Amino acid sequence: MKSNPFIESVILSVRRQRVILAADLAAIYGVETRRLNEQVKRNSGRFPGDFVFQITREEFDALRSQNAILADGRAALRSQYATLKSGQHTKYLPLAFTEHGAIMAAMVLNSRQAVAMSVYVVRAFTRMREQLTANAIILKRLAEIDKALLQHDSALRDIYRKLLPLLQPPPTPPKRRIGFIADDE
Repeated sequence: MKSNPFIESVILSVRRQRVILAADLAAIYGVETRRLNEQVKRNSGRFPGDFVFQITREEFDALRSQNAILADGRAALRSQYATLKSGQHTKYLPLAFTEHGAIMAAMVLNSRQAVAMSVYVVRAFTRMREQLTANAIILKRLAEIDKALLQHDSALRDIYRKLLPLLQPPPTPPKRRIGFIADDE
């Protein structure tokens, strides 16, 4: 399954959901953020809360701090918030689009680029979901291995305790006296 690494890099985690912020989605679909937001507003019935939501100031600040600016001014992860200069503020908090919201946005924008890029967006979300599932499976298996190791560790400790007396050198036998010893002594 081929996906676009740029699209995967702009998918963020907000409220335990994978989302793409409005400016990033607008750039992917080749439209202005303002136009994307207008279409969402005009077609509000197509965008329930599980498709799109506005992030809070705290979420915005957390995203901005996650995406720190490198010394030369390039953002570590490309995002509209990473490129803000210190002290610069946004007038409106951005919208966050879930996978279904991103698909719906492509439908309401109805441009060739939006329709074509929506396939890559879906693939990127799918790939990330598969990676999360694979990670969950790996973590479950690691937990099982850890549990088995703890059981083995306990069993080995018991065996060691039982073998420890056998590993000790035998007690030194009493020395025999040299010479004639009378039986009555």
